[in-house]
Amino acid sequence: ELWISLEEHQDALELIMRKYRKQMLQLLQGKKGEDAEPVLKVHQTNSLEIESQIDRICEMGEVMRKAIQVDDDQFFKVQEKLAQLELENKELRELLSISKESFEVEREDLPD
Repeated sequence: ELWISLEEHQDALELIMRKYRKQMLQLLQGKKGEDAEPVLKVHQTNSLEIESQIDRICEMGEVMRKAIQVDDDQFFKVQEKLAQLELENKELRELLSISKESFEVEREDLPD
């Protein structure tokens, strides 16, 4: 769920940036080259910042993916141990049942 949310967030950022670039291009085409210089610098600064944030989001996504893998591995280990314990418990109960039956048979065989 976190990974899907992260991908949706990245898609939203890309859409925003696409629209931003389109608007900036339209703005730059409508103005003279001299007026475009400061806007271009701001655009580049913003692009670098957003790129940095996207990189951080990707890193966080990778960390989350690894955490999910570790959690899944831990869950499977616990499930396996639980299954082993249940099987052992069943076998011990069978042995106890057999032991009780043989003890009762011995008591019946003994004279009063």
